[in-house]
Amino acid sequence: MFLVVGLGNPGQEYADSRHNIGFMVADALCSRWRIGPMKAKFGGEHARGEIKDKSAFLLKPMEYMNVSGPPVQRIAAFYQIEPRDTVVLHDDIDLEFGRVKVKVAGGHGGHNGLRSLLETVGPAFIRVRCGVGHPGSKARVVGHVLGGFNKTEQKELPFLITRAADAVEAILARGVTTAMNEFNPDPTQ
Repeated sequence: MFLVVGLGNPGQEYADSRHNIGFMVADALCSRWRIGPMKAKFGGEHARGEIKDKSAFLLKPMEYMNVSGPPVQRIAAFYQIEPRDTVVLHDDIDLEFGRVKVKVAGGHGGHNGLRSLLETVGPAFIRVRCGVGHPGSKARVVGHVLGGFNKTEQKELPFLITRAADAVEAILARGVTTAMNEFNPDPTQ
């Protein structure tokens, strides 16, 4: 059993922000896997399906980003899903826009959603890091991640969402090491 978590902030004012790329990928997976509608429980919206011959829950925590951990902990505890079987989709300012990388464990790198997860479920979960680019200075980070995509990024956003969804499917179907080998190399090299 896997748990796939898309991180984001609830509310229409955040719907199209960079910080909500996890929600966007979760919605794409829900559609791709033909599961849903999502049900409200555990402090989030979730649905269950059979994906690539694996049983998985898809969760969008509906508490704010900085308290994403408790909904993940509640559903994982209820269904006895280990952190190593939990895949978290999140925005990453340290990756250029459009890049996707798969990672196991690690720190939070200043990301409040990851910080909350580390405090509640520990570091052993799998991450699908979705590059949203860096604004250039630390002072502009909050406005950048809570802001919308520019016109160029909006054109490329469907490719980022598809690539991140493909990474999740690779993890479920072929394992995290194979997914890292497939998605982590820089495609421009």
